[in-house]
Amino acid sequence: MTQEQDLYTYAVDPASIPPGLSLLAGFSGFTDAGHVLTQMSDHIFSSLSHELVLRFSNDDLLDYRSRRPVMYFERDHIADYEPATLGLYLVHDEANQPFLYLHGYEPDFRWENFTFAVQEIVEDLAVKDFTWVNAIPFPVPHTKPVGVTVSGNRAEIIASVSEWKPQTQVPGNVLHLIEFKLSAIDLPIAGLVMLVPHYLSDTDYPQAAVKAFEQVSAATGLVFPTDSLRELGDVVLGKINEQVEKNEDLAKMISALEAGYGSESSGPIRAPMVKPESRIPSAEEIAEELESYLANRRKNSADED
Repeated sequence: MTQEQDLYTYAVDPASIPPGLSLLAGFSGFTDAGHVLTQMSDHIFSSLSHELVLRFSNDDLLDYRSRRPVMYFERDHIADYEPATLGLYLVHDEANQPFLYLHGYEPDFRWENFTFAVQEIVEDLAVKDFTWVNAIPFPVPHTKPVGVTVSGNRAEIIASVSEWKPQTQVPGNVLHLIEFKLSAIDLPIAGLVMLVPHYLSDTDYPQAAVKAFEQVSAATGLVFPTDSLRELGDVVLGKINEQVEKNEDLAKMISALEAGYGSESSGPIRAPMVKPESRIPSAEEIAEELESYLANRRKNSADED
């Protein structure tokens, strides 16, 4: 067994996995502006049929003291615990097309070995393309369509979709490393990063999750149900606009961000690289009503279940 193979265990016979599937990936632990990745994973697991294909070893990849597992205490003893899962899932989209979904925490350790393990899995399962998603806070207004920046080797997607093309140093994440390594074997790769208004980065922003699903669909041909996210997005947008009407500083900031776009077609490529110097309301001030609404909505959904 190689160092890479000791990092994961198949939960099913790999021969049962159809070859030539698309691989979609998204990890928690780096940045999740607008809770885009959380909304996407929740939507995939609640709306689409799925099964665990393989599980990675927590003992090799996870820092337990920074991401402690949940323990269930029942009066006088530990009744159970819930370990974190970093795994590969076989999912069927809304049109019953199968695809692979690499989901869970971003590894804390052994990035090189983990990346080689992913490459090994890609080759063993004859994966046809790799698409990953992330979301970062960005100085753009919510009044404009959600922007996207694209990395990888799919020139046609980069040319048609990518709205911000920086030449800079960035804090790396393991998906960047996977992209870099898989590019060496000429696997088609698209890294899709949603540009979320920075003043909404700490709350659910369904519009960005919808945009992410749309971009994944365009890159892979997969079909995702997004009606409920769109409806929630309309409600959230209404709440945001109410807050803007009540907060003069916020309204001024958004006007300044809109001015950074220039013409209607210019997009976030012209957005400033630093936040405006005018006072930006705190996340609590902006998101309080949104969070209250979303918390009540989640509670009502749980009560219905």
